[in-house]
Amino acid sequence: MNDQTTLLHALDKARSRLLHLINSLSDEQLTVPYHPGINPPVWELGHTAFFFERFILQLLDHEPPYDTALDDIWDSFELAHEDRWTPNLFPNKEKALLYFDHIYRKVKARIENTTLTNSDLYMYKYAIFHLNMHLESMVWCRQTLGYRPPTPVNPDRVNHAAKTPAHRCDVEIPAGRYQIGMPANSEHFASTDFSFDNEKPGFSTAVDAFRISPTLVTNGEYIEFIEAGGYENDSLWRMAGLKWRKSNQARHPVFWKKMDGIWHERHFNQWRVLLADRPVKHVCYWEAQAFCNHANRRLPTEVEWEVAALANRVGEPFRQLPWGDVMDATKVDMDCTNLASLSVDDLSQGDSRFGCRQMIGTLWEWTDSLFMPYDGFVMDVYPFMSTLQFVDHRV
Repeated sequence: MNDQTTLLHALDKARSRLLHLINSLSDEQLTVPYHPGINPPVWELGHTAFFFERFILQLLDHEPPYDTALDDIWDSFELAHEDRWTPNLFPNKEKALLYFDHIYRKVKARIENTTLTNSDLYMYKYAIFHLNMHLESMVWCRQTLGYRPPTPVNPDRVNHAAKTPAHRCDVEIPAGRYQIGMPANSEHFASTDFSFDNEKPGFSTAVDAFRISPTLVTNGEYIEFIEAGGYENDSLWRMAGLKWRKSNQARHPVFWKKMDGIWHERHFNQWRVLLADRPVKHVCYWEAQAFCNHANRRLPTEVEWEVAALANRVGEPFRQLPWGDVMDATKVDMDCTNLASLSVDDLSQGDSRFGCRQMIGTLWEWTDSLFMPYDGFVMDVYPFMSTLQFVDHRV
């Protein structure tokens, strides 16, 4: 995404996915019930268009608003989350699509016809990545509500065959001084060193030796935790975790249930048998922590996780991906291709230097660190990208 051709490809790809996620739902499905973890899909459509309008057309070109009456409606920090369900507050799907298409055409024309400066490149990438964040949000909305999954990009890669999990030994991460985060004042800030404000300024730190599982936790391992009474053993749960467990009456992950003595999980709108070698998903921080206590383990810190994933020792070539610097979609489960349906032992070609697998793609992974700014943090052009989440969120 560092030239006009790749920018236009990324923009069109994100747009086509957004339109699919919107148009593949009925009007009834688009009118989603209130839930604190999701947004109305039509509001997300308008919000992503507003982001392009605000940070490209208005910030860079000083263009007048498309509709000043709607600016506060589409702005996520002017409109409270629960108010996004107010009837008739924002335009319907058809009008929101017209707005999105209008902004999309202007941004596309700007990329095609304007000299690509570093500052412009940074903002194009920023807005496209923001759109992709909301595509992910719209996918987890479908999981939350039990809608059908998005069409896989490459359905031939989806593998539902059962496997016997491999016997895995922890990997040893050697002590040393490691580079964490991204440089704050790089001359390549818009291209190879693009990052959000919470990844800057990068720093080096001494890390003690530690051991870590080379793979994600499996369903089989988590079933052992449940059937050993993990959700009833208060000693495995910290005080806040106990409060969460009791208030939610949790006895297993939210999308699991046992039928005829066999564990199943709800994968979007289908119940399917849990396969032992698949990664456990949809567990909260407190569940992850209790599982680790049961297994005589602990969650890694944010720094430890990044060291295991990238192995960026001070003085050695810096990597931005576990295997190097060039993205290769065959090495990861992303773009809704498999939706965390592969074995934890698959995708060995994406291993990190230390042998840790599926460190990007597949699933979000919990660490035991609070989400905090790095020393020297400077707020980016979008002031709320990170700041509202600091302190009270885990990484």
